[in-house]
Amino acid sequence: MRSIRNTMTGLAVGATCLCSAAMAGELTVATVNNGHMIEMQKLTSHFEKANPGITVNWVTLEEGVLRQRVTTDISTKGGQFDIMTIGMYEAPIWGSRGWLEALEFGADYDVDDILPAMRGGLSHDGTLYAAPFYGESSMIMYRKDLLDAAGMMMPDNPTWGHVADAAAAMTDKDNGVYGICLRGKPGWGDNAAFLTTMANSFGAKWFHQDWKPALDSPAWNHAISFYVDLLNNYGPPGSTGNSFNEILALVNEGKCAMWIDATIAASFVTNPEQSKVADKMAFAQAPVAVTHRGANWLWAWALAIPSGTKQADDARKFIEWATSKEYIELVASVNGWGAVPTGTRTSTYENPNFLGAAIFAEAELKAILSADPSNSTQDPTPYTGVQFAAIPEFQAIGIAVGQQFTAALAGDISVTEALENAQAAADREMRKAGYY
Repeated sequence: MRSIRNTMTGLAVGATCLCSAAMAGELTVATVNNGHMIEMQKLTSHFEKANPGITVNWVTLEEGVLRQRVTTDISTKGGQFDIMTIGMYEAPIWGSRGWLEALEFGADYDVDDILPAMRGGLSHDGTLYAAPFYGESSMIMYRKDLLDAAGMMMPDNPTWGHVADAAAAMTDKDNGVYGICLRGKPGWGDNAAFLTTMANSFGAKWFHQDWKPALDSPAWNHAISFYVDLLNNYGPPGSTGNSFNEILALVNEGKCAMWIDATIAASFVTNPEQSKVADKMAFAQAPVAVTHRGANWLWAWALAIPSGTKQADDARKFIEWATSKEYIELVASVNGWGAVPTGTRTSTYENPNFLGAAIFAEAELKAILSADPSNSTQDPTPYTGVQFAAIPEFQAIGIAVGQQFTAALAGDISVTEALENAQAAADREMRKAGYY
């Protein structure tokens, strides 16, 4: 019997979901409302059939709300969830604090098949605390037909200047086509994540070696000014509210000629069942300015078990199923190899069926393998991480700074004011935490 209950909302979970985490045989999973997670919910009946007595309840949230909800729940030991969808920022920090169960699976799971970048980013001191459901870097996705019509080409490693020229050439506002779409919605994992990679390539960094914030630098000003001008001139209206799903919808409708975002989007924009321009898309590596370092992010949406859940054994069974080779093959059998979750396993990129179906595979893997969290800025820094600084305080700092970037994009304040405010907010958090 199919027994998935799904709450598609950014609001507080109702009483049924709040108590379900404590009920024997029921797992409550908090996840993000991205396409691969939605598909996982549809396929969960296969898991339930193979594991009689276990049912799965879903709390599906927009990614900014998800981050907030799971952080609050685990830090307060709220116990709402048996499985949480988290990423490379949370997994090592929460694992080191004892907030997550260590993950160990059977030999058939083949943990060594997980891409080293993903396994390492989800571990602390060699212990895996979250299993990657899909992994990603970031890259350029663009309309080759429009670029060809404009008489331009896209190099594999273009400069931001070339990207701006391409955006200008492909913009056709009279026909509802915008040259470029980029994240504008505030959040440490939203606009701040994208803009960190952009700023990295302009030579910026979050912190100096003494941990004092470096957001008041000319490099940050150059990057954010470039971004604001780019979107105001060639981006769609309402960019301040756009995150992954909003832009994906615009691209699939043929309204965005170019998008720089998560590599996982490639499987959606090339799917003819979802995209009107599936056969027109092409790919390149993320743009650069003065350096290639940190120009493309590294991330995994991963499944983890909060410590203290009474359903740890059943939760581990579900995670082992949902992140296995067999799950990838299940998705392929239902939806085709071009639709499988990617960025996690070496075997996926060695599978000729996947390589034949996914025109983006080479570009995606190249981006993932090129991201280096230990060497992501032009100048030395005291932190690791590409699109974030891997310290507990970064979440609050990233949220505050992202709000300033959105205000600058909206024209409510100048870029200089936004960065002054961002510098002050970061300084307050770092002083409060005792870094200096």
